[in-house]
Amino acid sequence: MAIFEHGSVSIEVDEDGFMQEPDKWNEEVAKALATTEGVDDLTEEHWKLVHYLREYYLKYGIAPMIRKLCKETGFSLKKVYELFPSGPAKGACKVAGLSKPTGCV
Repeated sequence: MAIFEHGSVSIEVDEDGFMQEPDKWNEEVAKALATTEGVDDLTEEHWKLVHYLREYYLKYGIAPMIRKLCKETGFSLKKVYELFPSGPAKGACKVAGLSKPTGCV
């Protein structure tokens, strides 16, 4: 496993940059991971998406399907891609500290 370091953040990640220990996630980690996705500043909308993903993951142990994500947050798929250009699975889930999604997120 690789170590991702950014500022004071140092976490273990897989080959795609996803956290290996999601329980070590916090907002400082999220901000650091966001830089790997081309997102330098997390806005209120970014946080809404990130917190929704995080809460869903903690409750169910998986990432939500994209339709549920859009319905529950009120964001269109286009908006999700505006917030996280690499998409909901690669970008948003990574920033939220989730494991790499296996299905269609």
